[in-house]
Amino acid sequence: MLLIVGLLIVLGSVLGGYGIHGSYAVLWQPIEFLIIFGGAFGAFVIAYPKQIVIGAFKSIGIMLKGPHYKKDNYNELLGVLYSVFKLAKTKGDLALETHIDKPDESSLFGAFPLFQSDHHGVEFLCDYLRLLTLGANNPHEMEAVMDLELEIHHNEEHALTTAMTAAAEALPALGIVAAVLGVIVTMNSITEPPEILGGLIAAALVGTFAGILLSYGFVGPMATSVEAAHAQDSDYLNCIKAGLMGHMQGYAPQISVEFARKSLSSSVRPTFAEVEELLSGM
Repeated sequence: MLLIVGLLIVLGSVLGGYGIHGSYAVLWQPIEFLIIFGGAFGAFVIAYPKQIVIGAFKSIGIMLKGPHYKKDNYNELLGVLYSVFKLAKTKGDLALETHIDKPDESSLFGAFPLFQSDHHGVEFLCDYLRLLTLGANNPHEMEAVMDLELEIHHNEEHALTTAMTAAAEALPALGIVAAVLGVIVTMNSITEPPEILGGLIAAALVGTFAGILLSYGFVGPMATSVEAAHAQDSDYLNCIKAGLMGHMQGYAPQISVEFARKSLSSSVRPTFAEVEELLSGM
């Protein structure tokens, strides 16, 4: 939603300010736009692998919806962690095997539909619970492995936003390319009357204008928006990690869940009383 609002503000301010003194018809230069958009897309395809190119288009959904995980997701996650840790404490880690082998059919996870439907969260939690059932019980070694996986996940997301930022930085240069080509056309028509030459020069300058506007008014801010959403979503896996660390060090389920809660950012972190109410209801 904020993406649409921001785009409208940018377009309204720029085009509204221009419209006071200029004609909008001059700005309609489809050939200039073809040069800029086509050149930018072609360079993007050359520079990056298929998954990043596809990811750039999929990120439009992230910009429209914001971070994937909302407060309800985190509340459910804390409930899942409490249920898992309580079961492991009362019946041992091996009691988790049936749930982590088939999480889609698990009655434990089934009580938390938001969590169960999230592939990344389920996979992350089940992988490390599976290691516990296999006898990996050194918290420091497990934490090192988790940190490595989280770093890999972060680097994959960062590669996408880096690519989008690079595309934004290339747009002004491609706008200059379009403008130079327009100047070439103008010089080739130097014998034409002034009114025709003026139109050709105006068309060439539209290329420079469009490249700069697209870079700093649209693509650059979009890359920043996706990066911010990824940064907020990373709290989800970090929350699971914090809870697992508490459980592996032998703390009671309530304390391990509190470790997980404290790892969350203030925008999504439930209060201690809210968590207490949630756990007492379970």
